[in-house]
Amino acid sequence: MRTSANPGTYRSPESSANSTIGVLASGGLDSCILVAHLLDAGHRVQPFYVRSGLHWERDELWALRAFLIAIDCDRLEPLVVLDMPLGDLYGHHWSITGNGVPDAQSPDDAVYLPGRNALLAIKPAIWCGLHGIGEMAVAVLGANPFGDATDEFFQHYESALQRATGSRVRIVRPFGQMTKQQVMRLGRGLPLGLTLSCIAPRGGLHCGRCNKCAERQHAFAAAAMEDPTTYANHSSQPCSASPAKSTSVTATGS
Repeated sequence: MRTSANPGTYRSPESSANSTIGVLASGGLDSCILVAHLLDAGHRVQPFYVRSGLHWERDELWALRAFLIAIDCDRLEPLVVLDMPLGDLYGHHWSITGNGVPDAQSPDDAVYLPGRNALLAIKPAIWCGLHGIGEMAVAVLGANPFGDATDEFFQHYESALQRATGSRVRIVRPFGQMTKQQVMRLGRGLPLGLTLSCIAPRGGLHCGRCNKCAERQHAFAAAAMEDPTTYANHSSQPCSASPAKSTSVTATGS
């Protein structure tokens, strides 16, 4: 794959132009750009959203559905929503309660959620294996500082998944050597105002005060792109969108 500032068309060693690839989508900038990028490359894309009971998910899922409506084409499969409840694991953590959300001055590790990538990827990867999809893409960037975003982690994770299920689903990272600035430029012209990066949304709007809002503002500025986002600390008018086509798949948590 090419990972320059102008990465062009994504092709993994085992994919073809019209193959189906799963995408773990959050409704944020990187994963939404990834969905559009793979569609532009000619792939049929199966997006997944994993619902875990986190404080911001209602607004995030709404944003993802709105974005998928805006880029809809015949190669975009209906969104699959999978449940992975984490309230019993994370307890009274800020991600569940919405209290004490890391603000704009907090360091990156303040928003780290233990085991997040492993928990997010497992059910979509198994779904892909059960439905004959051989690849699942995640929008991990090269600058991601956490241990569950490394080459070694994904290699071992993929191997363990194959041993556990008997099917091989490659977990690919088309943006794995790219910077945030490069990814943002790749998304130029997309309806990025529909995406949501906030961990403390207010009435459907970005709060404008949290760690992720600060990261979002910096991303637009660094890419020399106009930020189309409405922030709650600047305006009180929420945006709305119609739900996208969706398939909900519910599993029982333990």
